Amino acid sequence: MLESDFGTLSALLSGHAIRQPAHPALTLDGVVLDYAALDERLDQVAASLQREGMGIGDVIAICAATSLEYAVVFLGGLRAGVTVAPLAPDMTAANLVRMLADSGAILLFLDNEVAGRLEPLADEVRARRIALDDSSAGTRWSNWLAAPGAKPVPVAVQPDTPFNIIYSSGTTGAPKGIVLPHSFRWAQFKLFQGLGYGPDSVVIVTMPLYSNMTLSSFLPMLDPIASGGR
Repeated sequence: MLESDFGTLSALLSGHAIRQPAHPALTLDGVVLDYAALDERLDQVAASLQREGMGIGDVIAICAATSLEYAVVFLGGLRAGVTVAPLAPDMTAANLVRMLADSGAILLFLDNEVAGRLEPLADEVRARRIALDDSSAGTRWSNWLAAPGAKPVPVAVQPDTPFNIIYSSGTTGAPKGIVLPHSFRWAQFKLFQGLGYGPDSVVIVTMPLYSNMTLSSFLPMLDPIASGGR
């Protein structure tokens, strides 16, 4: 599939689920999700977002500590066609509120620690909260997530459909959102071909999904594909 001019991460993961359903996909703190389980979970998230009336053009934000649920929401959001804005959980409340408003996020997936950080400015947060850690920080994740077996309506993601919004302080000190389309990420995936990855490869993820450091490494090569600031 990577030989195609364009494809999506969601389709790649579904392909893995078909070819090697029992193969580990994500591992964290001793908990393993194989590709079949991951693919089903992404369908649940995408179906839940569509139940909320969300799709292409809508934005969700994630601001929480690392967890399998975090990854599932990010990837499931892409399956639903929504744009994902991952936000650093150690930001000040003022900056978090500013980024939530700037992104236009309809839902905010967070945990109890972030909810505590936001408390002084809670009245300024317009996004509805979903608590990934099943705490009282918002609608509990276990209540929000669609039942196993739920299937989303297929979404026709285009090359220019926004993939994510990465926030950087830039040169002004104020958070600035960089909107990246699916074509940008697909070009990255194609770039990784030939680096020796195979079915038995294990990759350690050390960079948080909200970081723009990885992005900066690829912008010089892929800059014409990026869609600019927000």
